[in-house]
Amino acid sequence: MKHDERPPLPVIGWREWIGLPDLGLTRIKAKVDTGARSSSLHAFELEKFERGGEDWVRFKIHPVQRTSKSIVAAEAKILEYRSVRSSSGRAAIRPVIITTVDLLGVRWPVELTLANRDAMGFRMLLGREAFRRRFLVDAGNSFYGGQPKRKKKRKRNTRP
Repeated sequence: MKHDERPPLPVIGWREWIGLPDLGLTRIKAKVDTGARSSSLHAFELEKFERGGEDWVRFKIHPVQRTSKSIVAAEAKILEYRSVRSSSGRAAIRPVIITTVDLLGVRWPVELTLANRDAMGFRMLLGREAFRRRFLVDAGNSFYGGQPKRKKKRKRNTRP
């Protein structure tokens, strides 16, 4: 099949809301990063345990950027441990899990490293291996899948 005969791929932006249904997350804002090979999820309080003779990890997630109010607890089987170099050039050994990603109604399994991303701008990084041959990235736009409805803030009574 020639390059121009391939069926067109759906387009995503450099930021998208994605779901991680296996981890109990209906949506988390992810940075779509063509410069990063692997994908990473913010996780803290990692606790390794054994289930059925296999290594698992129990962890917590702050799914909302710039706040630690919301916490989601999750568990996943550990695929392996991998040395990952951060954007600052530091290498660290991280657990790798496989979980389902839901983006634009497409669901597929993705390998995720678990790392504390509290200091990072995004709680989730979707690296190029995750969306390769599935989506094209429009680096100048965001949220092709739409944005969740925001809760209206209640107006405060400013009169004495």
